[in-house]
Amino acid sequence: MSDPARQACIVGVGETRYAKWGGITDASERGLACQAVANAAADAGLDVHDLDGVGSFADDRNLGVLIARDLGFRELRYAGMSWLPGGGGACGAVGAAALAVEAGQADAIVVYRSLCQGQHYRFGSAAASVGQLPKPGLTQASNLLEAEMAFSLPFGMFSAPIAYAMVMQRHMHLFGTTSEQMGAVAVATRAHANRNPRAVMHGRPMTLEDHQGSRMVAEPFRLFDCCLENDGACAVIVTTAERARDLAKPVVRIAAHAQGAPGEYGWGPFLDTNGSDDLYAGGGANVIAREIWAKSGMVPGDVDCAQIYDHFSGLVLLMLEAFGFCEKGEGGPFAESGALAWPNGSLPNNTHGGSLSEAYMHGMNNLNEGVRQLRGESTSQVEGAETCLVTSAAGVPTSGALLVRD
Repeated sequence: MSDPARQACIVGVGETRYAKWGGITDASERGLACQAVANAAADAGLDVHDLDGVGSFADDRNLGVLIARDLGFRELRYAGMSWLPGGGGACGAVGAAALAVEAGQADAIVVYRSLCQGQHYRFGSAAASVGQLPKPGLTQASNLLEAEMAFSLPFGMFSAPIAYAMVMQRHMHLFGTTSEQMGAVAVATRAHANRNPRAVMHGRPMTLEDHQGSRMVAEPFRLFDCCLENDGACAVIVTTAERARDLAKPVVRIAAHAQGAPGEYGWGPFLDTNGSDDLYAGGGANVIAREIWAKSGMVPGDVDCAQIYDHFSGLVLLMLEAFGFCEKGEGGPFAESGALAWPNGSLPNNTHGGSLSEAYMHGMNNLNEGVRQLRGESTSQVEGAETCLVTSAAGVPTSGALLVRD
């Protein structure tokens, strides 16, 4: 039987400043990770030396053992890295930390993500732009992922917008989803960012007309359907309920978490397109949705607000459908109705601005905002918010967490 005193809670959130790609030149990516961890500890009212665990995801370059040493942990009892790819892993890394805390493996674990995209290239960035055109001919794959990509790259699937544009084209074909409905996601998110001084797009309002007039990136995705490219870092601290109640901030309990994908999903449609039509156009989050509702005993109507990963506006619609906030194929009309907008929407979403308008931090900032909502600290505060669903990315094996104000 689980010990209620050890139930996992989030007690600290922190971030560095966020800047446009290449905008942070006075700190290394590792230095940003340390700043975010220290800020989260300060937010929790904890001494950073008392942290005893580290976790991250998406092959974070900033090794946890070095972060622990740099910040002066007295001891390191847990170090975890989620294998969920890209934006699928933030909630999975926090879920793994929760399991470790509840099992007594550690008492205070920090989960962080640091991205300094101006210092490191990302998949899909053009080598030609820096004069590094590859030599013609065959190249030996350096790992299994590169080998898998060899089946799709030659046909033009060489960036995330292209891969997920294909998924959205299928959704539009099946259900009549429109560009304007995706625009409703982006416009609501931008409005939230304009109340958030941390947001990169703070002070830059956007209308649906602006969205519709932005250039096409990969049809149907326009520029304002695509997430930002940023430098920065953020972190959350997971500890026990017993310890959390001794700290200054309201306790935010992790009521349920889940990670994974359907068995045939692989990396998702980015690399594998052998699944069913229903799965291809659905984003692959049905497994984690089912588990979160079953573990929590809650239903979609119990959720006061959400922080749904928005690497692309259209993928938010797929996640809404997977979690049952609307029927399959009804994500577009749901967003168009104003449901995602603060303060009058039925499900205010990404109230910080999300990846589209606050910062692209592989979804870690969604967890920060979920905690702030339940503490009453959001810049677009949902009145009386007691529950918040946080999800990682649709379209890859993914994860989610249901947070509850204790």
